Amino acid sequence: MRGVQKMIDSDEYCMDIITQTLAIQKSISSLNKLVLENHLRTHVKHMFEDGDVDKAVAELLDVYELSKVRGS
Repeated sequence: MRGVQKMIDSDEYCMDIITQTLAIQKSISSLNKLVLENHLRTHVKHMFEDGDVDKAVAELLDVYELSKVRGS
């Protein structure tokens, strides 16, 4: 993000700034996918084993709803 701020401060070409921010968004999306996969393999697995299925489902639905709002 500091790099983008420097680009803005340096009055770089708008399309270059947009290209950079889109690359950052793609990286964050990839990171979110990895974190979600880890969460499913560990925490959600344990919740199911402990009979806490409702909590696991509620968590995942909350994240799904948040991603729809932020993804708009």
